[in-house]
Amino acid sequence: MVGSPGRDTLKRCVPLVRDQYHVHACIANGENVAGGFGLTAQTADELFATGVDFITSGNHIFDKRDFKTYLDSSDRVLRPANYPPGNPGRGHGTFVADGTTIGVLNVMGRTFMPPVDDPFRCADALIDELRAQTPVVIVDVHAEATSEKVALARFLDGRASAIYGTHTHVQTADEQILPGGTAYISDLGMTGPTDGVIGMEQAAVLDRFITGLSDRFSVEKSGTKQFCAAVVRIDRSSGHAVEIKRIFQRGIA
Repeated sequence: MVGSPGRDTLKRCVPLVRDQYHVHACIANGENVAGGFGLTAQTADELFATGVDFITSGNHIFDKRDFKTYLDSSDRVLRPANYPPGNPGRGHGTFVADGTTIGVLNVMGRTFMPPVDDPFRCADALIDELRAQTPVVIVDVHAEATSEKVALARFLDGRASAIYGTHTHVQTADEQILPGGTAYISDLGMTGPTDGVIGMEQAAVLDRFITGLSDRFSVEKSGTKQFCAAVVRIDRSSGHAVEIKRIFQRGIA
């Protein structure tokens, strides 16, 4: 979600999608919900009020300094697990939905991204810890390079119920069930303003590309909005995915 347009769209769409697809658990990446950069306690609580059960994030999670205290106290908001030890918050956790424990792991890629620890080694260790608690494990790979996301998915195939990519704000059309039973999509896309450049007003973005100089980016507030998501059906006993359906709704007023 990007800024207030993303939060407003979420309020309208999440209850409808949960009802239409009989969704038991909703996980959202929320690192761009507060003015396009980071999270605040208020915006996190706003997402939970709309029907989101658990929040993952990425490289903007520490943009709002006051949020560090919330990260340490919350058991429903994650930062990437492969940030160096000692950072606020946690990178994996569990929650219960419809009587089933669901494990969630959040890792960040290293290609064209800020320096972090190895996501492969990190995921390899933590996913086994989660699987000791439940066979249902969801992984958010926050990364720029599609190849890195695909590689991580192949690496974890059969050990995760679903792996989805975030960060590029552009939804991919490669949803599939991998041979080991893991549902995968390279990027869920963006919920927020359709106009502008991946959620931001175009003027400052164009200045940066054309002149190398720019002011701070601002969220695009005009025009229509869009809602991006994926619904995954998972066998509770095996943890294997049975079906994945991509959702992309445009033209939302």
